[in-house]
Order: sequence, then structure tokens, then C-alpha cells
Amino acid sequence: MENSIKPKLALSKKIRRGFYIVGGGIGALLLGLYGFVGVRLAIASRTHPTPEAIMLLGGGKGREQFTVEFAKAHPSLDILASGVRFPDGLEVFRDAGIPENRLYSNIYAVDTVGNFAHTVEELQKRNVHHVYLITSDYHMSRAVAVATLILGTRGIAFTPVSIATNEPPETWSWLRITRDTSRSIFWIFTGRTGANFTIHLKLKR
Repeated sequence: MENSIKPKLALSKKIRRGFYIVGGGIGALLLGLYGFVGVRLAIASRTHPTPEAIMLLGGGKGREQFTVEFAKAHPSLDILASGVRFPDGLEVFRDAGIPENRLYSNIYAVDTVGNFAHTVEELQKRNVHHVYLITSDYHMSRAVAVATLILGTRGIAFTPVSIATNEPPETWSWLRITRDTSRSIFWIFTGRTGANFTIHLKLKR
């Protein structure tokens, strides 16, 4: 009886030790990643303290119109609109007289992670190191969490600009932030956002 218990205890210890090693490795990786991101954001903020472009996250009511007025107050800055409704969202800018050469639109993003993943390369091509980040107030916490990772790893700082709304806070906000943070880390290491998996889950519900 005692002989049969000892192998089970030894196996249990090995399993626990394996979990500790894997958990410790993941923890060290995340600490290293956030340390790297923190350094890159600090450098970008210090060397480029003033935003050089406007980044709009589409998908919320009134975001385009707010950005139009914001762009008029900052006439030297280009606008990178991600996930904006096509063509209605872009018409808001054209109707307001915003020159087309100031506007870059990415219509392929379907969610917050995609907004950044599909736009960050364009920011790098334009040699942008600091952006105004515009989105609705209820969405800003999640946007900042994703921007910290995706923009941060590329050395692009951001200044949040919240649009005041009467909308309630996002339901299960902490869960959404955890999900999108995990997807952002997945994108950093694989170049994939995991959007197809997210859409599949939504369809199954």
C-alpha cells in the first residue's frame, strides 16, 4: 500500500514542479515584455513629447464628428482612422473639408486589437512616434491597455483623448481588458490578432 502511494506522491510533486516552472517562465516573460514596453514608451515620450498624428478608433457614435473638430484645432496633424464605418464615417471628414491627404483610413479592423494591429505599421512608415488616441470614454481603458502593448513595443507613445458620452461602462470591462491584452501579446509574438477566433465565439453564442 505504502509503495503504491509513494510513486503517486512523486508524480504529483513533478506535476506541481512543472506548473511552477511554466508559471514562472510565463511570469518572467510578461515582466520582461512590460519592462521593455515601459522603456520604449518612456523614450518615445521624452524624445517626442508632442503628438505628431491623430489616431481615431472607430466604432462608436460621434467619434468621427469629434475627431473632425479636434483635427480642425490641430491642422498640421494627419488623421489615421481605424475601423471607421465605410463609406459613411469617411464622408464626415470630407463634408467637413478635411483634405484627403490628411486622412488615412483602415477599414479592415473589426475590434480594438485590430484597430492597433492594422494601423501601427502605417504609423511607423510615417515615422510617427507619438499620437493623440481618440475614442469614447467608456472604451478608453481597454484601448489604453492594448495601445500600451502594441504601440509600446514599436516605440510609439500616445496621449489619450476621451470623448464624453452618456453610455454606461462596458459590461465585464476587466474581462474584456484581459482578453484583449492576451490577444495583443499573442499578436506581438505571432503577428496574428486572433480576431477569427473571437468572431467564431460570438457566432456560436
